[in-house]
Amino acid sequence: MLENANSLARGYYDQNRKDVGEETITMASDLRSFLAEKGINHPEFAENYSFQVLTRKLNESAIIQYGQDDVARTAAAVNPDNEDQDAKISQDVLRKLFDGQNYVVTAKPNKIEAVTALDIESRIFLYAARDSDMLALSQWERAQSVLEDYDNLFTRSRSLQLQFNIALFLVSLFIVGLALWIALAVADRMVSPVGDLVHAAKRITEGDLATRVPTPVTKDEIGTLGRAFNRMTERLETQTTALLTANEQLGSRRAFIETVLESVTAGIISLDKSGNVSLFNSRAQALLARQNENLLESQISEVAPEFAALIDDGVENSIIQFSTGNEVRTLEVKIVSGTSGYVITFEDITQRLLDQRRAAWSDVARRIAHEIKNPLTPIQLAAERLQRRFGRNVEEGASVFSQLTGTIVRQVGDLRNIVDEFSSFARMPKPVFREENLTDIVKQAMFLQEVAHPKIQFRFEADDQHTSLVCDRRQLGQALTNIVKNAVEAIEHKAAGNADYSIDDGQIMMAVRRLEEDIEIQLDDNGIGLPAERERIVEPYMTTRDKGTGLGLAIVKKIVEEHFGTIAFTDSVSSEQGSGTRVTIRLCPSKLERLAEGLRQESSVTDKARQSTETLSKTTDQKRPQAEKLPPV
Repeated sequence: MLENANSLARGYYDQNRKDVGEETITMASDLRSFLAEKGINHPEFAENYSFQVLTRKLNESAIIQYGQDDVARTAAAVNPDNEDQDAKISQDVLRKLFDGQNYVVTAKPNKIEAVTALDIESRIFLYAARDSDMLALSQWERAQSVLEDYDNLFTRSRSLQLQFNIALFLVSLFIVGLALWIALAVADRMVSPVGDLVHAAKRITEGDLATRVPTPVTKDEIGTLGRAFNRMTERLETQTTALLTANEQLGSRRAFIETVLESVTAGIISLDKSGNVSLFNSRAQALLARQNENLLESQISEVAPEFAALIDDGVENSIIQFSTGNEVRTLEVKIVSGTSGYVITFEDITQRLLDQRRAAWSDVARRIAHEIKNPLTPIQLAAERLQRRFGRNVEEGASVFSQLTGTIVRQVGDLRNIVDEFSSFARMPKPVFREENLTDIVKQAMFLQEVAHPKIQFRFEADDQHTSLVCDRRQLGQALTNIVKNAVEAIEHKAAGNADYSIDDGQIMMAVRRLEEDIEIQLDDNGIGLPAERERIVEPYMTTRDKGTGLGLAIVKKIVEEHFGTIAFTDSVSSEQGSGTRVTIRLCPSKLERLAEGLRQESSVTDKARQSTETLSKTTDQKRPQAEKLPPV
């Protein structure tokens, strides 16, 4: 009801303000039209102006002009009460009108004033006022005051209600929290044993098998569960400790077995019943030439078909030829079968067979040299004597006689050369190591062949013209000479069998290079190339030439090995046969220096022992009585 009354009073007041403003605007429009036609000094202006004020139920009005000095001057006024018109318009109202507002209405306790512009450029304004109803205004103000009091009271009641609700909520929350705390405390006392079991189970899953839960005194279900849990953890701890101990023992045994397997020189492979590889050592992987492959769970038929064939045939011991790439190895294989599978033990006896064969050939060479060399000299001397004694006296068939005796002498010479090679191979002298210039040795070996074969192009390269190396100069020079000689013979053989190739096209290049720890001697030729059986060219009595003995490269290999080096034969230009040969010799200077140092120390000890023996012998001779000395014969 108060809000309706206040709205009614407010509406009346607003309507009265709006009516005064609109009347002022209409009156300004009419006066503006009159002034535009007749001016303010016309006799009818005052009558028209007063008529406008009365008909619009206005109590007073004035036309006010502001000059350049901002002083208000009243040009015309309708003022029955004769009030001062200069202060009718405030500065605030003027600022609003200058800002573009159409009119400004101001409410005072006893009147409602309205101001509008007659001519904003000339700064002429129309002021109008109407007396307001004081009772209505007072009623409105009273209703407004009562409404404000009611709003304040309602706001206070809402605040009090909110405070009461907050207090009620806090008390309720406290009661609920207290009840929850009591419930949790009671539940904790009831569930605490179960929680202990849960935490103990977590610690057990983390590996702490020594965990135990406190056993309640009461004989209820929780107590029974706790005691059973403690017994279970105790048994688990005992069994786990036993398992860990057994596992450590197994690990130690496995490490020992693996160490033993890695230390043996033979290859060992363990197979299951299906033929899958379950265990192998590094030596087996190296002998099978599978360094970068994992042999576990691989079929033996794929890894080594030769072994699979022996297992299928039931063979326990055998010697087989095993191919790994371009290399053929001789393996001694032993197969042991068991309940869980097979164990294959194999060893590379290739070098052993070569050594045995070399020793056998050395013995044969020694015997052949001994048996053949004795009759050669008498035969040669007899043939030469026949030629000198009877060559001039033979009249019939003198040329035939001379040819036959010459043939005997030449063939005996060839046999003597063969016997000398046999003797050299059978009795290689012990090398005498000294520090030599390797570059000079290589140049000397090339120079001998270059003088004998001027049509072949010889070329030499060296990183250093003075490459020092501890070696036997005579034996190493002999080995290099044999290699260069083989290269020359390969070029001659190619020139004899190829019409598009002549001896002038032959090229031999030797190089001496110093690597990080080794010294490399490399020879390249463009001769006939390596034979098909290139792996056997260093074996004794293996030759591809008609008049060769097969001992040259065998002697070279033996000399290189005595110098702790390696020798390799590969294709020079490409892998095709007949494209040339590359011979690579690698020597280790550090090993040779240590060997020479050891020989010098041994020689020093021997010399000291010899000197001591000679001194002792002289002393003994001096102390011997004169009577014991025999008279000279």
